[in-house]
Amino acid sequence: MVIDRQVFFLAGLCQALSQQPDIKVLDCNPDNGSLESIEFSSPDVVLLGIELPPHNGLELGRRIVRCYPNTRVVMLSPSPNDDELFEVIKTGAVAYLDKNATVEELVSVIGRASRGEYPINDSLLAKPGVAEHVLKQFQHMVSAGENMETVTVPLTSRETQILSYIAEGNSNKQIARILEISEQTIKNHVSSILRKLNANDRAHAVALAMRNRWIAAEVRA
Repeated sequence: MVIDRQVFFLAGLCQALSQQPDIKVLDCNPDNGSLESIEFSSPDVVLLGIELPPHNGLELGRRIVRCYPNTRVVMLSPSPNDDELFEVIKTGAVAYLDKNATVEELVSVIGRASRGEYPINDSLLAKPGVAEHVLKQFQHMVSAGENMETVTVPLTSRETQILSYIAEGNSNKQIARILEISEQTIKNHVSSILRKLNANDRAHAVALAMRNRWIAAEVRA
């Protein structure tokens, strides 16, 4: 999926990507940008313009990463710089590219992102000043005594909600019916929950969440 406010850039990019044999472009609507569109289409990768209104691209990217962890966000910028790279890293996006990148570069990054890689690490390694900035901020949070759970965000609000339903004995199908979303989306969230908690199965995830008080301990597993 491609989300950007510049209509001509959007049209050109979507046309170029549509000609690639291994890429299926799901949506190129210039009015796109809602979380509902992500929910409906479940794209593997979102190319997101950083200057997107009415919510800027950074905020939308952060929300996509939090709500749909199986969708990988690639931020596109008209003028990449170190300060912006630092902000993009904090959103959880997997890559940060110049809008003037070639189709070949875009295709390569999309492929790597879809395979679970983090091309943004290449940008970070090339910018030691930014890497130092990230480290210093993390150290400041620790020394200030901030709750690191709010930094790492072990579970999103949606994942916590789904885990609560699991704890009550609901199946994926039942949870999908309750939340009025697809069963595949529920499966994606469950996979993310198990990965984040390093849990062996659903019961183990529930036990860990109860122990850390992420869900109410009085629900019945």
